[in-house]
Amino acid sequence: MKFKLFKNDGTSSGEKEIKTFPILEEGKGIDALRQAIIAVHANQRQGNASTKVRSEVRGSGKKIYRQKGLGVGRAGDKKAIQRRGGGVSFGPKPRSYNQKLNKKIKRLAMERALVDQANAENIVLIEDWSVSEAKTKLFKNLITSIAPTAKKVLAIGDTFEDNFVLSARNLSNARLSRAQDLSPLDIVQSDQIVFSLKGLDILIAKFGAEEGK
Repeated sequence: MKFKLFKNDGTSSGEKEIKTFPILEEGKGIDALRQAIIAVHANQRQGNASTKVRSEVRGSGKKIYRQKGLGVGRAGDKKAIQRRGGGVSFGPKPRSYNQKLNKKIKRLAMERALVDQANAENIVLIEDWSVSEAKTKLFKNLITSIAPTAKKVLAIGDTFEDNFVLSARNLSNARLSRAQDLSPLDIVQSDQIVFSLKGLDILIAKFGAEEGK
C-alpha cells in the first residue's frame, strides 16, 4: 500500500510503498474492533460505586408506628428500602469491569482499524519527528502543513525528543503516541494519523512477533 511521505519540515516527498502493511478482507475484524473498543472503555471504569443494603444502614430498628389504630400504613423501621435514607435494594457494589482479550483479537482489531484509516486516506508518513527548539509554533506549523484540515491528529513515532514533546503538549488538536503503546481506540478516534517511518516499522514488526508466538 502507498502512502504520502513528508520530510521533517513538512514538505512533500512523494509517496512510499509499504509492502508489509496489513491487508484484510472486506468486513473481517469488525467485531474484533468493536470488542477491543468496548474493552478499553470498560477497563477505564473505576467500579467504586457503592450503596448500602438494609442491614448496613445505621440507625434504630424500632418500628416507627404501632401496627394498628393510627390510620397510617403498617410501617416497619426507618431502614426500609421505600423510605428516604433507608437501604437500597439490588444497588451497585464495588466491582471490577476489566475485560481481557486474547492476542489474536487484539491484533485483528488493530489491523482492522489501520486498514480502515488507510482506505480512507487518513494515514500519511513522515521521515522523522523533530523540531529545532521547544516552541509550540514550530510543531503547529509542521502539523498544519501535513494535515491542514484535521481536527484530531495522532503523531506516532518510536521515541520523541524532549524538545518535541514540549512543543506538542499545548496543541489541543494533536496528540503524541509511541508505536508500541498504540491501541485500536487511538486509531479510530483520530481523523489524521501521521506515522514516522521508524514508528510504522515497529508497529508492523510487532504484528510479526505476535504472529510467530
